[in-house]
Amino acid sequence: PLFLRSRMTVYLRKGAELAAVSDWNEWPILPDRDDAGRVIGTWEGLPEKSFAALVNAVGCADVTLTGEGILDGGGDRGDWWRWPKETRRDARRPRTVFLAHCSDVELTGLTVRNAPSWTIHPYCCRNVVAAALKIVNPPDSPNTDGLNPESCENVSLTGLHFSVGDDCIAVKAGKRDGARTDHLAPTRNLTVSHCLMERGHGAVVLGSEMSGEITDVSIRNCHFSGTDRGLRIKTRRGRGGKVARVVMSDVSMDRVATAVSANAFYFCDADGMSDQVQSRLPGKVTSRTPYVEDITIANVVALNVQLAAVALLGLPEAPFAGIRIENMQVSFDPQAKAGVPLMATGVAACRHARLLSEFADVTGSVSIIDGDPLDAD
Repeated sequence: PLFLRSRMTVYLRKGAELAAVSDWNEWPILPDRDDAGRVIGTWEGLPEKSFAALVNAVGCADVTLTGEGILDGGGDRGDWWRWPKETRRDARRPRTVFLAHCSDVELTGLTVRNAPSWTIHPYCCRNVVAAALKIVNPPDSPNTDGLNPESCENVSLTGLHFSVGDDCIAVKAGKRDGARTDHLAPTRNLTVSHCLMERGHGAVVLGSEMSGEITDVSIRNCHFSGTDRGLRIKTRRGRGGKVARVVMSDVSMDRVATAVSANAFYFCDADGMSDQVQSRLPGKVTSRTPYVEDITIANVVALNVQLAAVALLGLPEAPFAGIRIENMQVSFDPQAKAGVPLMATGVAACRHARLLSEFADVTGSVSIIDGDPLDAD
C-alpha cells in the first residue's frame, strides 16, 4: 500500500499500472481510531479495523491522483471476495483508494478496477473532485461499490463511468452504534453530473448508513443503464438522521428495474427483519427515527422500466415529506417479470407499476410514453 502526504501528485501515465498483491497475511491494517481518536478504519458506517487500501491518504491536504493509468485493487486475486462479511486477522476487507480526514483532493482520468470491497472511499473529507474516472468491477464481486463519499462536504463527481458489482455511487453518513455517536458527521453539498452508470445494484444510492444526515444533493445530466435501481434512498428505524434536499434532474435511464425508490424499512443488520423494525404500526418517535424529506424528481425519462417507476415506503410515525415528481416519463419493458421493488418484508411483487406510495406525501405523477404497454399486474 501507498500512504500519501500533503501537497503530493501521483501521476500514472497511459500504460502504467499499480496493482495490489493478493496475500493479506503481510498486508498492513488500519486501526479503528488513531492516537488522536479520529476514525481511521471503517466498515459499513462504524469504526472497525480494516486492511489498508492500495492507495491511502490520512489527514492530507492538496492531494492529486491523475493520469490515464490503472489502479488495480487485486480483488480478483487471492480470496478477498470469498469472505465479504467476515474478517481476517480481525480486520475488514480493504478499499482500493481510501481518503480519510483530507481536504482539497482531486482524482482524475484513471481506471480503477478489481476492488476488494468498496472501490474509492472518501471519509470525512472536504473539497473532493473526481472526474473522468472509469471504475470497473465484475458484476458478481460482493459489495464492490464504485465511489462512496461518507461524511464528506463539497464533493463533485463528474464524467464518471461505472460498471460494478454493487452500487455505483453510494452516499453515506455513518451509522449509530448504541449510544455512541461521536463518529457521525454529515455528507452535504454533493453534485453528481454527466456520469454513466452501467449494471450495478443502484446508480445513485443514499444510505442506508445516513445517521449523520445526507443533505443538499444534486444529480443531473446522467444516464443509468441496466442498474437494479436508479435513485435509491434507504433507511430504517434506529438510524436517526435525515436525507433531505435532494434533486435529480435531466436524467435518462434504460432497463432499470425500479427507477426511483425510497424505503424506510430496509432490512439491513441482524435485527433488520424483526417486528420492531418492520412493523407497519406507528412506532415511538425518538432521536433514532430517520426522516426523508424534500426530494425532487424532474425531467426524467426512464425507458423499459421493469418493476416500478417510483416506489415509496415511509414510516407511519415519520412519513416521507415533500416528494415532488415533475415531468417524469416512462415506458415499460414488455419482457419484464414481476419482482419485489423494495427490500422490506411484506412488499408484494409487481410489474409495470407507475407509482407505489405508502406513508409518503407525494405531488405530481408519472407519465407513460405513447406506444408502450400500459398494463400493470
